[in-house]
Amino acid sequence: MSSENGQAGGGAEGAPPEQLALIRESVRKAKATAPKAKPRTWRGAALAKELPIARVVVDKGVLHLDRYFDYAVPEELDAQAQPGVRVRVRFGAGAHNVREGRREGGGLRDGFIVERLAETDYKGPLAALAQVLSPEPVLDPELLALARAVADRYAGSLADVLQLAIPPRHAGAEARTLPPAAAPPPAPDPGSWRRYERGPQFLEALASGHAPRAVWTALPGPQWAEEIARAVQATLASGRGALVVVPTGRFAARVDAALRELLGPDQHALLTADAGQERRYLEWLSVRRGSVRAVVGTRAAMFAPVRDLGLVVIWDDGDASHSDDNAPFPHVREVLELRAARGKCAFLLGSWSCTVEAAQLVSSGWATAITAAREQVRRTAPRVRTVGDDDVARDAAARAARLPSLAWQIAREGLRHGPVLVQVPRRGYVPRLACERCREPARCRHCAGPLEARDSAAALVCGWCGRDEPAWHCGMCGGFRLRAQVVGARRTAEELGRAFPAVPVRTSGREHVLDTVPGSPALVVSTPGAEPVAEGGYAAALLLDGWAMLGRPDLRAAEDALRRWIFASALVRSQEAGGTVVIVAEATLRPVQALVRWDPVGHAVRELSERAELGFPPVSRMAAVSGTPEALAEFLAAVELPHDAEVLGPVPELGTGTGTGSRAAPARRSGGPSTGGYTERALIRVPPGSGAAMAAALKTAQAARMARGNGEPVRVRIDPLDIG
Repeated sequence: MSSENGQAGGGAEGAPPEQLALIRESVRKAKATAPKAKPRTWRGAALAKELPIARVVVDKGVLHLDRYFDYAVPEELDAQAQPGVRVRVRFGAGAHNVREGRREGGGLRDGFIVERLAETDYKGPLAALAQVLSPEPVLDPELLALARAVADRYAGSLADVLQLAIPPRHAGAEARTLPPAAAPPPAPDPGSWRRYERGPQFLEALASGHAPRAVWTALPGPQWAEEIARAVQATLASGRGALVVVPTGRFAARVDAALRELLGPDQHALLTADAGQERRYLEWLSVRRGSVRAVVGTRAAMFAPVRDLGLVVIWDDGDASHSDDNAPFPHVREVLELRAARGKCAFLLGSWSCTVEAAQLVSSGWATAITAAREQVRRTAPRVRTVGDDDVARDAAARAARLPSLAWQIAREGLRHGPVLVQVPRRGYVPRLACERCREPARCRHCAGPLEARDSAAALVCGWCGRDEPAWHCGMCGGFRLRAQVVGARRTAEELGRAFPAVPVRTSGREHVLDTVPGSPALVVSTPGAEPVAEGGYAAALLLDGWAMLGRPDLRAAEDALRRWIFASALVRSQEAGGTVVIVAEATLRPVQALVRWDPVGHAVRELSERAELGFPPVSRMAAVSGTPEALAEFLAAVELPHDAEVLGPVPELGTGTGTGSRAAPARRSGGPSTGGYTERALIRVPPGSGAAMAAALKTAQAARMARGNGEPVRVRIDPLDIG
């Protein structure tokens, strides 16, 4: 090694002047005759002069490719190929794994640039970026870190999480110029938050820039949306952003209206799936660019890139809509908890009811409870009545009847003052039938699915395969007569229409969901979750077929039943205004008593205590693994679970079978086994502290299985909602 100042390695510092002159001359000649350095190129094209390597996360959501890949940056793409932008790469034509140096896949795929580098540790030739799809940097380091944390928690791939987090691009929306963010609003008056013992203090903490965490049991009535809007305004007043996630577009519309009323127009973004691709992407861009700092939306909004996030809010965490149906199946509550912990921002979980997970957040000290005093609850909630001993004395068939005399009496009285809500657990006409003689369930001859009547005159139809069954007879006793096991919403509406011929009957369900109904007398028959809001509140509500909700073979059956009853009852006028609810269910059952007392928190605390004794979630972490018996056994033998893991099962998975028994295969769910045949499921349980190790072990085993590419697929879901 040599240098122009005459110093060279190997002891040249003490050389005589004549020798130093010779060294300088030899160096000059060597430089003059040395070939000029060529610019770095790829297939003859010049690469970027600075940071010529782009590290890319490729949109190929398979676990064995859940890593970054290095690509060369052509000089003409240098200015646009910045971290966070969308790119297109040739995956497999020189692309490689940055840790293993392996070529993978083939064809053009989309991806995101994670960072630009000066060097790569890959020894072979690199593929170059094929195209920069957009110069808009949609993936910032904060969102990338959150997506990685979610992928690791749910044993999924980063690419799958980014598909959920970043909406599809729309060029027209990107070309729009958005206004700068408005000045922070003033801190709000507590308003109806004064009804809660810690309500005003919570808003004051938000406005002061603090990060309180709370589980809020909201009082029944329509004020919940305005109360959320006031919490958002308090956060904005501190110079920070706020994010609100609700289960459905109907709830989002109510919070949206409350925010417009409180903050004015164009001060927040609304992110819902039914907004259309252009509108939704434009709203998302307004959040990413900082034009607005408040967001309300449904499930996918949990990843919204709000700047200086100061508050995350989830409404009704018990709604199944908060759990994504696409891999890796993240839950909004868990993602917002991650955001609150990582970003040190405030957290608010609100609901009319209370889940066991919410009760655990309070019992662990992670969050505090915001509730109203019992006197306030009694004034605000409707009166709840059950079919008890007095009713049986007057009506011997009251306890067994679907509509006992008390329900008829309350319905007649309520219709004098306004609309009456009738909640029916099942949709359709008669979704479950049985033999009148032996009570054997009526099933399809082709797939053993349940037969149902879709109206009073049509032939029976299989609820799974859709085939007509015009000539059914019982395979057990040979009978030809049927009786209804479960009556659906349409049949109920038909019966009530005959009983109250002068009163209009409206239905709200999956096929047609009503958002609001007038305050005039009417019967509103609805399935759970589809109840419309009545102007001025319902005069009364009938909660029918309580046994159908409580009889589900699932750990959450009681919790879910109480939540659905409370959400319907919360739409009824207060007891002071004459509102009454009748529940047709066994009065001594714990969820029924919790509804009568309007005590969802007490019910959740007791459920949490019992689950802690049994080691069930949320006290423990659990994973469900399903597949064909052979594939499941092979997977369980290969996975290296933590030493404290416990495997429960395998057992036959509900809704699957060979087609000859009572378990026939319905439509395939996202991420499930591809055969559609008989499958089994095993539950893996670990104590607190081992959840991350369990997820990592399952992810490693699943990645190895996918890399081999043989055998039937296995489905892995962390923290499944249904473990019945």
